[in-house]
Amino acid sequence: MSQNHSHTHEVKDFGKAFAIGIALNVVYIVVEVIYGLIVNSLALIADAGHNLSDVLGLVIAWVASYLVKKSTTEKYTYGLKKSSVLAAFLNAMILLVAIGIIIWEAIGRFAEPQQIEGTTIMIVAGIGVVINAATAFLFFSGRKQDLNIKGAFLHMAADAGISLGVVIVGVVLTFTNLYWLDPVVSIVIALIIFWGTWDLLKDSTSLALDAVPKDIDKEEVENYLNSLREVENFHDLHIWAMSTTETALTVHAVAKENCRSNELINKISEALRDKFNIVHTTIQIEEPGDKDCNQNHI
Repeated sequence: MSQNHSHTHEVKDFGKAFAIGIALNVVYIVVEVIYGLIVNSLALIADAGHNLSDVLGLVIAWVASYLVKKSTTEKYTYGLKKSSVLAAFLNAMILLVAIGIIIWEAIGRFAEPQQIEGTTIMIVAGIGVVINAATAFLFFSGRKQDLNIKGAFLHMAADAGISLGVVIVGVVLTFTNLYWLDPVVSIVIALIIFWGTWDLLKDSTSLALDAVPKDIDKEEVENYLNSLREVENFHDLHIWAMSTTETALTVHAVAKENCRSNELINKISEALRDKFNIVHTTIQIEEPGDKDCNQNHI
């Protein structure tokens, strides 16, 4: 009986991107709140609240990206890699609270419409389009490899679109008295936030419960293992996320007679890394006559 542990993985550092994105958005939040109060625009204040939740999310994701690199300890034998999953989940919960607050305030505005100056809204929101688009671009390269980075990218990209919507509100209010448009757009903003947040919540919850990551096709992994001529059958196959960037796999493979265990282990480990990006593997090789190893339990 032989086993092997393979877990070489390099995580790209987005520390500078987080710092720049947080700084830009904090400045913009202050500007939005000030001018939102001056011109009495709920759309601007709602957008500021959303941006604040994004800043909190960026901070949480930044802290998590640092924690996942911490070494293992006697208590945390995997290190603190799972903190990135918890960060993504917490980020989603913060956004849900922000959505509730925005909708509650918007409903109140329908009962008491208030006069709003469209030109100021248009200018301030226009600045937001630039800042949010620039921040989203900072995370563009890592959006496919890390749920944390994907969350940051999607939030900031959505913010750019939302700010563009507020610009349109400003244009309309400059030439009309459709003040009810302000709370309507606020609700639309909230619904857009919810659309992206729901996916983030589902994905982070699944990873927290050790589900197979959605970018891994378990059936394809099984088909690969079944295709190995050196393997008679396998059982106890488990695939889960160690963090938002690392996937782990354990499996017991029953080797055919005269099979070289170390060579088989290396072959499987390399294939899992190259084909499925599974970098942390524990493969146990068993002899054909071992108890409970003559059936394939999947």
